[in-house]
Amino acid sequence: MEHQTVWPSAISQPTLIVHGGAWDIPDDQVDAHLAGCRRACEVGWKLLREGASALDAVEAAVRVMEDDPTFDAGRGSHLNAAGQVELDALIMDGATLNAGSVAAVQRVRNPISLARLVMEKSEHVMLVAKGAERFAREHGLPMCELEDLLVGRELERWQIARGNPDRLISQAFRTVYRDTVGAVARDAQGNIAAATSTGGTPNKLPGRVGDSPLIGCGAYADNRSGGVSATGHGEALMKVVMSKMTCDFIAHELDAQHAAKAAIQVLAERVKGLGGVIVVDAAGRIGAAYNTPRMAHAYATSDGEIVARIQCD
Repeated sequence: MEHQTVWPSAISQPTLIVHGGAWDIPDDQVDAHLAGCRRACEVGWKLLREGASALDAVEAAVRVMEDDPTFDAGRGSHLNAAGQVELDALIMDGATLNAGSVAAVQRVRNPISLARLVMEKSEHVMLVAKGAERFAREHGLPMCELEDLLVGRELERWQIARGNPDRLISQAFRTVYRDTVGAVARDAQGNIAAATSTGGTPNKLPGRVGDSPLIGCGAYADNRSGGVSATGHGEALMKVVMSKMTCDFIAHELDAQHAAKAAIQVLAERVKGLGGVIVVDAAGRIGAAYNTPRMAHAYATSDGEIVARIQCD
């Protein structure tokens, strides 16, 4: 089933929207998801109102969710089949099309900040695994132990998953498993940025990389069209290049909400995929759409009010 809502019209001030994953969020976890998305949006919005860049805002917002064990990003991430946490993240600057991403990293509390370091302090776009961790240490990013990212809930779920080897990863988005977090912003100068971070799918094969750190799949930003952060079943999102496709719909004269809706329709029709997107277009309009039962998200209205939702109207 597809969900959508009516967002604030285009505004001259900054714009921000965040998400905490598209899946079947249980009733008893709704409050935690709303609170986490609200906190992330408040932090990013405060920066934007003080004149910070869209890049600063999306990085800060995503860090809040990486630190919140409610979500599948940073602390609280799913365990892979070997019982370890491996993290992916991507950040992109719509003004320059510069981007940085990391995949299958461990011992990094905030992979979104490592992704930004890759973008700004290296000649590369993506670093993975041990190489990314070495780069983090060389640039003074605080490291942690694997146990620091682990929460008891995920250990219990890993044990259950190992006892059910026939379970399909794609089923996770219809059941009680968390998903990716992300943020998209447009700052006072009209620059757009997008960021996405995840612990991936539960019980994934070690070394598996999903859509989140891939440009155009997990996120995309271009001042000429808009910015997008995607969430959902990564293997399906990759097949349709979800975030870039959404921006292309904007480039063909759809606003943020209609572009989000069109992209979700393609995801469902072409690959029977499950997921969601949050969007900011070049005019500052925001949108969100998804075809999972729920998607946690929050955005700032034109008068500065933070609205957090699990479902669109």
